Amino acid sequence: MLLNKKPPGRKIARWFFIKPIQLISLKLFNMIQRIQSIWLLLAAACAFAGFKFSYYSGTKANDIILHELNATATLLLMITTIAVGVLALVTIFLYKKRTLQLRLCVLGIVLEAVLIFLYYRETITFIQGTYSLTAILHSIIVLAFVLAARGINNDSKLLKESDRLR
Repeated sequence: MLLNKKPPGRKIARWFFIKPIQLISLKLFNMIQRIQSIWLLLAAACAFAGFKFSYYSGTKANDIILHELNATATLLLMITTIAVGVLALVTIFLYKKRTLQLRLCVLGIVLEAVLIFLYYRETITFIQGTYSLTAILHSIIVLAFVLAARGINNDSKLLKESDRLR
């Protein structure tokens, strides 16, 4: 009779290790199955890619050296880029509060527009140069925020319709 009994350590291990992993994976699956989570993740990835890739490259006044303009060029560019990326990541986890998530998407679009303006203001200091191909990343961020807002709006409409049918 003693041989058929399970050791108490298995129950404790299941409670502390397996249950939290199951809950986390279930939450992540629920979040990722919504298309707006994918769009917001893409926006965050493009925002943080701005630290690595240049937006503009050229020469400045009285200087022969080729300079690259990316998110680390000035403190204001860096703070705004971090704000856009973190805002996109935080918005992913607010999937139960759709109105707040929609407002944060609009805020992300406005912040990205400010960031594009800041980049443009910095390009004026260059004498000659060209926009890099990776400058398209900032257009992708705006598009991803718009598509995420559209998905959030569709979810809200679907939920209102299902409440109306009850």
